[in-house]
Amino acid sequence: VEGSSFLFDGDISGPAITHFTQVPDGWDALIVTFIGAAEAQRAQIGWVDPADASYDQPGLLRDEYYPGDIGFDPLGIKPEDPEELDLMITKELQNGRLAMLAAAGFL
Repeated sequence: VEGSSFLFDGDISGPAITHFTQVPDGWDALIVTFIGAAEAQRAQIGWVDPADASYDQPGLLRDEYYPGDIGFDPLGIKPEDPEELDLMITKELQNGRLAMLAAAGFL
């Protein structure tokens, strides 16, 4: 039913672009804090500490880091073989590209 929600009593309405500004005070700070914590953890996993990197290589990635791989695989479906992993990543990219074309077709 439109307008009924367990969160914020269904007070958030209208176009989606205005929803974040309608969130009650305090919640926006909580949301930003959680996003910041997730990004900080990702940065610690993927990037070399700036104090340990040379001056001419800011933003240096760790040697063992594969972009996008932060170790989250609760179902254990990530292949161990690097070639099979590359094949799976390529399939996912192609699937995403096809989905974007399909979405463009709907518009």
